[in-house]
Amino acid sequence: MSTYDQIADLPLEVEEYALEPLERDVSSEFTRLSTVVHLRGGGEEGVGEDVTYDGLDHVAFQDAGATLPLAGSWTMRTFGEHLETLDLFPAPPVRDVSRLYRQWAFESAALDLALRQAGRPLHAVLDREPQPVTFVVSLRLGEPASIAPITKWLELYPLLRFKLDATPSWTPELMADLAASGAVDSIDLKGAYHGTVVDNPADPVLYGRVAEAFPEAWIEDPDLENPDAAQALADAHDRITWDAIIHSVVDVERLPFRPKMVNVKPSRFGALRELFGAYDYLAEHGIGAYGGGQFELGPGRGHIQYLASLFHPDTPNDVAPGGYNAPEPEPGLPLSPLAVQASDVGFRWG
Repeated sequence: MSTYDQIADLPLEVEEYALEPLERDVSSEFTRLSTVVHLRGGGEEGVGEDVTYDGLDHVAFQDAGATLPLAGSWTMRTFGEHLETLDLFPAPPVRDVSRLYRQWAFESAALDLALRQAGRPLHAVLDREPQPVTFVVSLRLGEPASIAPITKWLELYPLLRFKLDATPSWTPELMADLAASGAVDSIDLKGAYHGTVVDNPADPVLYGRVAEAFPEAWIEDPDLENPDAAQALADAHDRITWDAIIHSVVDVERLPFRPKMVNVKPSRFGALRELFGAYDYLAEHGIGAYGGGQFELGPGRGHIQYLASLFHPDTPNDVAPGGYNAPEPEPGLPLSPLAVQASDVGFRWG
C-alpha cells in the first residue's frame, strides 16, 4: 500500500472554515505574511498554513473571507480532488506556484481535521515512529557578506549547523573563515530561482570556489545550464542537491542526473497525493531527502518538522524552530536534534 493510500480513505466532515492572518519580520530582511486555515467540523478543528510569499495574495485571500464551497462529507482523497476543481485565489496570484502553497494549506488542515475526528495521530495511521529531528539554520550573510551572523549564533549555540546562501560578494577569505568554523552543512547557490529577490545568476568562479572550500557540504540549486558553471561542479555531482524546481516526482526524474539527495518542501508539492508519492519514489530509488521550510509563522512549521521526523529525521533538515528565523539571535531556543513533539491526535507538532 502506498503512503498516500494509508490516509486517502480517512473520513472527513467539514462544516466551515476561517482564516487567520500572521505577520513577522524575519532574518532575510523582509516582512513575512502567512494565513492560517482553520477547518472545522464534528466539534474538531484542523489547521494548515498558506505560505504564499506575496503579501498582496494574502490580503486578497483574507479580505475575501471563507467563500469556498468546502462543507460536506468527504474522504481525504475526495476532498483533495474537490480542491483541485476550485480556484483558491479570489484574484490571480502574483506567482503561479502559490496555487500549490494554498492547496497545501487546505490539505494539511484537512488531514489534521480528519485525524482529530478519527482520534488518531498521523504517525499511527502511517505506522511510523517519529524520531528526533536533526536541523540546520538557513542564513544569508548580508551584503557585503560577512561571517558576523554566524559568529553571533555560534556564541549562543556552539553546536549549531548552517545552510548558507552563497552570493557574489562571498570572497575566498570569507569562505576560508566559514570552512574553519566547521559549522556549514550545505551551501545554497540559488541558481534555480527565477524572478525572485534571491535569484543568483550562474557564476562559475563562485561555484568552483564553493566546491573547493567546502568539500563535505551539500551544494543546492546550481544553474547547470551554463556550461562553465556545470564544468566548475563536474566533480561534485555526488553533493549536488535540488530544491526550487522540485514540485513532483516528474521534476526529480527530469534532473540532469540522479541526485543522492533532494530538498522536500511539502508546500511545494501542494497535494498530499504528490508529496507522499514523492516520499515513496525517493525511498524506492535510494534517493535521500531533507526537509525545507518557507518561513512558516504558525502550524506549518510544526507540520514540516513532524514529516521530517517520520521520513528523514537524520538529514540536514532546514526546519529549525521559528526563533531561528529572527533577525537577531535569541537565547533559549531548542537545540538539534529537536525532541519528538508529535501530538497524541491529529497532524500537530508541539
